[in-house]
Amino acid sequence: MSGSVNKVILVGNLGRDPEVRTMPSGDKMVSFSLATTESWRDKNTGERKDKTEWHNVVIFNENLGRVAEQFCRKGSKIYVEGQLQTREYTDKDNNQRRVTEVVLQRFRGELTLLDSRNSRGGEEGASFERGASGGGYAARGGGGGDRRPAAVGGGRAADLDDDIPF
Repeated sequence: MSGSVNKVILVGNLGRDPEVRTMPSGDKMVSFSLATTESWRDKNTGERKDKTEWHNVVIFNENLGRVAEQFCRKGSKIYVEGQLQTREYTDKDNNQRRVTEVVLQRFRGELTLLDSRNSRGGEEGASFERGASGGGYAARGGGGGDRRPAAVGGGRAADLDDDIPF
């Protein structure tokens, strides 16, 4: 096999509110922790057991970062699609550290809000991702009614079904 794949898909709950930082270049970076929990019943005791894994998520994509900043809060259930990246740094005590993060790059990645309308105050199942045409980001809602994608950033998706003759 000549190629490789680095793709991570997680569905979980935010462990803290998203933190927004500005890099020296002026670009924004959004980070948060995401908990995924596996549940099962112990075969011997019949007792329900849980195991929670914590994942560090970093968003470099401006539009997805804005969505996370505005709509995601501690406890929010989200779907994230990104890549694993490991980086090294020196902490304040001069110790070398390594951290592995799920990264949503500037032109890649997906973030879908899975909370219900009542718990978040927005669309149920709203999805924000890079459009396939490369011309902006599409927001999709699963809250019933019209399920067509609505363009964000200059598109005219709502006008596409005007009196089509066929």
